[in-house]
Amino acid sequence: MKQNQLLRCISPIDGSVFAERETLSKEAAFTLASRARAAQAIWANRPVQERIDLVLAGVAAVGAMNDEIVQELAHMMGRPIRYGGEFGGFNERANHMAAIAQTALADIAVSEDENFKRYIKRVPHGVVFVVAPWNYPYMTAINTVAPALIAGNTVVLKHATQTLLVGERMARAFHSVGIPEDVFQNVFLSHDVTNDLIADRAFDFVNFTGSVSGGQAMERAAAGTFTGVGTELGGKDPGYVMEDADLDAAVDTLIDAAMFNSGQCCCGIERIYVHESLFDEFVAKAVDIVKGYKLGNPLEPETTLGPMAHTRFANEVRTQVAEAIAGGAVPHIAPFAEDDGGAYLGPQILTNVTHQMRVMRDESFGPVVGIMPVKDDDEAVALMNDSEFGLTASLWSDNLDRAVAVGDRIETGTVFMNRADYLDPGLCWTGCKNTGRGGGLSVIGFHNLTRPKSYHLKKVTS
Repeated sequence: MKQNQLLRCISPIDGSVFAERETLSKEAAFTLASRARAAQAIWANRPVQERIDLVLAGVAAVGAMNDEIVQELAHMMGRPIRYGGEFGGFNERANHMAAIAQTALADIAVSEDENFKRYIKRVPHGVVFVVAPWNYPYMTAINTVAPALIAGNTVVLKHATQTLLVGERMARAFHSVGIPEDVFQNVFLSHDVTNDLIADRAFDFVNFTGSVSGGQAMERAAAGTFTGVGTELGGKDPGYVMEDADLDAAVDTLIDAAMFNSGQCCCGIERIYVHESLFDEFVAKAVDIVKGYKLGNPLEPETTLGPMAHTRFANEVRTQVAEAIAGGAVPHIAPFAEDDGGAYLGPQILTNVTHQMRVMRDESFGPVVGIMPVKDDDEAVALMNDSEFGLTASLWSDNLDRAVAVGDRIETGTVFMNRADYLDPGLCWTGCKNTGRGGGLSVIGFHNLTRPKSYHLKKVTS
C-alpha cells in the first residue's frame, strides 16, 4: 500500500497550486515521534526561564518574516494583505503565556511542618501533538505551541493543507534561535498515519482545532489509549443587542465580526438577535456597512473582502443562503459583480430567518449573517441556546449586571460584553457542546498542558 501522499495548497486567488508537500511514510513518522520523545526529558530539564527566552526569540523570528508571511497568507487562504497578517495576536498570546509561566507552573504548596512536606508539581505531558487549522493558522498554532514548549513538552505540529507553509515557517524561525529540531517539529501527515500515531501512543496529548468530524476522528483514534485530547471545533456564535445598547458600536462590531476574514473566524458572529425596538435601525446600518465592502484579489490594497479559502466552502454558504431565501428569508445585499460562483463570494445579510433554516443552525463559516428581532432577554437566551455549538456569545448593553445575568444563562465558553471576535490570552479559551472540550491560554492552558504530580514526604526525625 502506498503510504506517501502529495498535499496540495490550491490558492483561492486563481485556483493554481501554490505549494505542495509529500506526506511522511508511517515509518518516517514514527521515527520522528521517537526523536521528539527522546528529546523531551533534556528539554524539560532546562530552566523554565531559558525555555521562555527561546520561545520568545522564536516568536520574534516569526515577526521578522511578517512581510513575506502576509503575502503567503493571501495566496494560501485569501486574507487581504491590507490587514497585515497575524503577528499582533501571535505575539500578544505568546508573550502573555511567557509572562505568567513561572507562576502558573510553580509548585502548589500544601503544607510543611517538622514531620511532613506536601506539595503538587506541574510536570509536562511529554510529546504534544498540535493539529492547527487554516483560518488563523499562526494564532491558533501559537495558542498551544508556546505554552507547551515553555512547560517542558516537545511539540509536533501538523498544519492544514490549505496553509501548508505555516508550520515550516514556524519551525524555521524557532530552530534559528536555538530551539532544537527534535523539540519542535513540523510534519506533513496523511489521515491514516495520523490515526496510527495517536492510536499507538506516540503522543501524550493531542490538541486539535477544526471541524466536529475531525475532532471525533481524533477522539476515536485515541480511544482506549488514555491520551488526553483537547478540541476546539465548530461554532455558531450569537450576538444579542439589548434595548439599552450603544447601537452604532454594536452594529460596527458585530457586522465586522460576521464578515472579517470572509466570515472564516472560529469566534465570528453567525447570528444576531436585536431587541425589537432597535431592529429596523440595526438592519439598515448593517446593510450600509456591508454595501461598502470591496470584494476582490487579496493582493490588492483596496480589497476589504477576499475570496473564501476554497470553492467548496463558498458553495456551502451559497447553498445555505439559497435554502433560506427559498424558505422565506429576505436578502438585503445585491449580488456583488466580483462574485464568480467560485471562491469569490459576495456577503449577505438575511432577515425573516428562523431556526428551521440551516443558515441559523449549521456553521456557515462565511460572509453571511441572519438577524432576528426579539422581545426580551428570555427570548434571546432561548434562541442563543438553541444551538449544538457553544464557543462565544456577544452581549450589548450599558448594564454590566444585566449582561452578567444573561451571560450566566447562556451555554457558551466565553461571554463578551460590548465586544466580539477576540481572544483574550488572560482568559481560558474553551467551549461546550459540539464546540468541544478543553481549554487553551491563561493559567488553565498551562494546567491542561501539564499533569499534576503529588509529593508526600515524611521526614526522618530522631
